[in-house]
Amino acid sequence: MYTEVDVFVSNFTLIDPEIYQLWIEGCSSSEAVSTLHKRSAEKQTGATVELIASDVLDHYRTFALLERLLTVPSKLSEQMIFQIDEPTKQMLIEKYYDLDDAVIRELLGRKLSSRHRKDLDEVAERSGAPLRCCRRQFDNVRRVFKTVEEMPGNVVANIRNTFLISEPLARKYGAVVFIACMRFETGKRKLQYLSFNDFFHCAQAIMGSWTYSCTGPEYYDTEMDREFLLELRELRLLLDKEKEHKHLVCMRLRPKLLDKSYQELELNFRLYTRALVGLACNLHRGRELRSLFIDLLERCIEPLRLGCWPKTDLAQFLCAYEQCALQMDVLREADLKSVWERYMRVVSQCLLTMYHI
Repeated sequence: MYTEVDVFVSNFTLIDPEIYQLWIEGCSSSEAVSTLHKRSAEKQTGATVELIASDVLDHYRTFALLERLLTVPSKLSEQMIFQIDEPTKQMLIEKYYDLDDAVIRELLGRKLSSRHRKDLDEVAERSGAPLRCCRRQFDNVRRVFKTVEEMPGNVVANIRNTFLISEPLARKYGAVVFIACMRFETGKRKLQYLSFNDFFHCAQAIMGSWTYSCTGPEYYDTEMDREFLLELRELRLLLDKEKEHKHLVCMRLRPKLLDKSYQELELNFRLYTRALVGLACNLHRGRELRSLFIDLLERCIEPLRLGCWPKTDLAQFLCAYEQCALQMDVLREADLKSVWERYMRVVSQCLLTMYHI
């Protein structure tokens, strides 16, 4: 007589986050073994190097198989080969698509083509990240860009829904995609002092105020609002009222600014206002738009640095400069108040972000 036995066979996949992180960082298996062996010795776990090597090699083989699914994250949830719980799946996806700010800063402004993938040695050297790590991030950025660049709607939502990553990480990718779509100049030597975080905040400001955002279900927030850029040309009217504008700004800031800053304002107001208004009047041209950051630096920030403006005084000046213009009849009569507010909202944030003393 035979006894009936219920048998359940499981291939539940165990993932060690520590080993996965080393793989993500671009460590080879031997480098990972060496790192883990040192950590084991410090913690006095008693694990032999042979045991650690066996575990690492097993994990690395699994990661190589998983990587094909991670390139299309929805497949990771649909597949039945690897039995992985949901929190672990999310961890795998999030870490795989994680961005190193130093690496992404070096990738900004570079063409995302397969030909340029071969030239990542310089990126690795300048960022200090292993070449494997740079290649993973380059491939991820290129994949995300090609997937969402033609999608209508909010680019961050599109990235989240397609690649199943967190909101903060999707916002980073959104900024990278936007900068690539706009072909902003970010690689000039003068701009090297700016971090990816600086460009991220500037891109967020531009996407929020200068694009076709929130205009309907078919809008693209990776495209500039062309009508708005054309309307900016009309702001040259402010130059005809320079004396009135200067008087209002100085009256407001006299009791607030340091004496040195106030003297700089009185002496150089014409220089500052012509830079700010002149920049607005030319943004409808593609070349001028692409050189936005270098123009902000050369025409606005460098003169402000020469005046040794404290950042707090600069913030007060930009606020007063915007608000005093809104009080003037010239903007109201030309129906340009909303255009001026949209323009200054972005320019003020970009200047304050880029202004490093």
